[in-house]
Amino acid sequence: MVNRKDLNPDSSPRAAYGARLRRHRENRGWTQEQLADRLGLSSQHVSAVETARKPPTLPFSRKADDAFGVANTAESFERQWRDIRHGNLLEGFPEYIGLEGRAVEVRVFEIGIIPGLLQTPAYARSIAQGDVRRGTISPEQAEERLAFLTDRQAALTRPRPPTVMAVMDESCIRRRVGGDEVMREQLAHLEEFSARPNTMLQIAPFGIGERRPFDLPIYLLTMTDRSMVAYAESHAQGHLERESSFVLAALTNYHQLQAESLSQAESVAMVNQVRKGAP
Repeated sequence: MVNRKDLNPDSSPRAAYGARLRRHRENRGWTQEQLADRLGLSSQHVSAVETARKPPTLPFSRKADDAFGVANTAESFERQWRDIRHGNLLEGFPEYIGLEGRAVEVRVFEIGIIPGLLQTPAYARSIAQGDVRRGTISPEQAEERLAFLTDRQAALTRPRPPTVMAVMDESCIRRRVGGDEVMREQLAHLEEFSARPNTMLQIAPFGIGERRPFDLPIYLLTMTDRSMVAYAESHAQGHLERESSFVLAALTNYHQLQAESLSQAESVAMVNQVRKGAP
């Protein structure tokens, strides 16, 4: 026990996972080698997860659930892994993401920042680092958020990608995030996004004023069976909605928003002007 490392489960979600893994192991009187044998892994791997030097994975968590007999319970390590992965996301958003990855059509409206599906790595990192500086998330959570976004964006390049319609408030392209170089790259990426055969990009200009039907971000999904799901969020809360009257009303408002917004050609021209520094 000379090399035993004390753990502070409050230091990070990963440390809390490691401390609980050690507690379960020791409660059963197992050494790291004995647990490793049950998991089919090395004792070094177990040690690294216990001491938070290595992040837990979904396969690791499921093996731990089997070893400790806690699968599908409140004590499940898979459940804790999902809490770590999604712990800094708004309520309802993890469930929405699971649906988004299977949708055939994705409609997005965003205010203030570029929608996550369209963010470049540098832009996304700048947003996450801002949250770290404000103390709303830890550096570790920022890295997990970036990895999560990368996984989410992979849906756009799958063999049969969804149709993606993105309407952005003009504030999204006017708000400077991460400095000039980051913004130029991000705005160039929007132009590239608009050129894909399965995408549509529109800007809702400031001039539409009160005719803009949404004051908060909203996402609308069409699934393979043509059912629809809506997800809306505020600064502190997200809400997933399947009730047909709400979803159909949101879809009607989205169509009205698209009619009031600039065409794709006009939108791309505005993005290009902003990228080149034109007023």
